[in-house]
Amino acid sequence: MPPVPDHATDVLSAPWVATARYGIDPAPGGLGLVQDLLNTISAGVPRQPDLLDDLTSATAWAHDAASRWSTATGRPAPEVTLDDAGLQALRSFRDELREGIDARLRGMPEVGPLVPEEPDRAPTGPRTAGATLRIDRNGSVRLDPAGDGADLLISLVLAALFEAQLADVRRRLKTCRNPRCGVAFYDRSNNNSGAWHSVRVCGNPANLRAHRARTRQVD
Repeated sequence: MPPVPDHATDVLSAPWVATARYGIDPAPGGLGLVQDLLNTISAGVPRQPDLLDDLTSATAWAHDAASRWSTATGRPAPEVTLDDAGLQALRSFRDELREGIDARLRGMPEVGPLVPEEPDRAPTGPRTAGATLRIDRNGSVRLDPAGDGADLLISLVLAALFEAQLADVRRRLKTCRNPRCGVAFYDRSNNNSGAWHSVRVCGNPANLRAHRARTRQVD
């Protein structure tokens, strides 16, 4: 399985729509799809709309994301069709994925359902999706996602996470430490110490508030 690429051309050739709204660079390769799904949330200043809020906007995002995934990975773009049930499944998966990343950043074990069960939400277990292993002409083993609609998108995301895990870059995909933000970013720092999607937007204000709080305590 090929490593996840990480070079400037990936950033320039794949302006993922959801991620671009927050003024940050995309994650490399197929991991950009994972980041973009996470960034369909409503966040930012001014507040951006939730791209999975309705079927029309979700379908537009899904078609664009499939095209961007193809550009980033060099694989054929899949045809993705969403319906109401698929949209709900995709929203739930986004929440599970975000909770899993947040749990990792807090040092919590990622086991069992990734989000607490809610009264109006059907119980869910660990997310699964179909995929196929195949050997390409160069002798490399590829993980090809399977399914259709939302299941295909979920399979694409899980396959990208698996490849990133093998390349040891999954840990670089994070959510902003600012609880009022939550934008997903790819940490390119040498020691993987980034905490904010933007130091200017979230980091500096948070550090200033912390400094003022410490000053008041001293006084």
